[in-house]
This record gives sequence, C-alpha cells and structure tokens, in this order.
Amino acid sequence: MRNFLKVIVFCSVLFAGSLSAQTLKFGHIDSQQTMQAMPEFKVAVAALEKFQADLESKLGSMQKEYQDKGKEYVALAQAKDANEALVKAKQDEVQSIQERIQTFQQTAQESLQKEQAKQLQPVQEKLRKAIGDVGKEQGLVYVFEVNGLLYYSEQSVDLSSLVKSKLGIVK
Repeated sequence: MRNFLKVIVFCSVLFAGSLSAQTLKFGHIDSQQTMQAMPEFKVAVAALEKFQADLESKLGSMQKEYQDKGKEYVALAQAKDANEALVKAKQDEVQSIQERIQTFQQTAQESLQKEQAKQLQPVQEKLRKAIGDVGKEQGLVYVFEVNGLLYYSEQSVDLSSLVKSKLGIVK
C-alpha cells in the first residue's frame, strides 16, 4: 500500500512538472466576419436571395389571385340577383386559395431553410477546416469564437488574418 502511494505521488509530481513545462496556446477568431469575407459565402447568399425572391414572387401571384377572387366574390355576393350556388362556389374558391397560400408559406419557409443549409454548409465546412489547419500549424490547444468570449488576453492568438490567408482571402 505504501509503495502504491509512493508511485501515485511520484506520477503526480512528474505529471505536474510536465504540465508546467508546457506552454498552452489559445487562439480566437470571429468566424462570422471571416465567413462573410469568403467569396463562396457571397455566392451562397446571392443564390439564397434568388431562391427567396422566386418564392416571394410565387406568393405574390397567389395573393393577387386571392384578392381578385375575393373582389369577385364580394361583387357576386352583393348582387341583388345573386345565385346562391354561384356565391357558395366562389366562396369555396376563395377559401381554397387562402388555404393554398397558407400551405405554400409553410412549405416555402421549410424550403428556404433547407436551401440555406445546402448553400452554407460547404462554406462553413471549408471555414472550419481552415481554422483547424491554422490552429494545428500554430500549435494551439483551443480556438475560441470571439463573439462568445467576455475576455481574452493578448496571449491568445487572433487567427482571423491567418485563416483568411489560408482561404485565399485578400483584404
């Protein structure tokens, strides 16, 4: 038992000594700012904006159809010699368009989120790889996102310019 304790104490002293001999290096980066500087990000944003504009255009035409059919319904319903069957059919048509609009809005939101993931995932992966590569090259133990930090010292390496250089981004 005594020998066992001696071994543990000895290993602890060695471990503590080896830790104090090492210098732990940390880095930080504003990944959002760096990603926004990437040409791939700008291409992805342009594709997303076009995708969103197409969805908004389709929604606009559906809303115009809804307004037009709504006006027809109101005019028909207010007519003195209105046929109840025609009024009911027009009302059903307007409600159907309204339901299609609601379904389209939900589907469009989901589609936009999927498209955003599809467009931005390769950009984010490229950025993560570059950050990892620079971190390894610099011998860093951790790389922190600067936006989540409340404080970082001057000893923490700012990787922004190194990562931008790795990505081929010129200021």
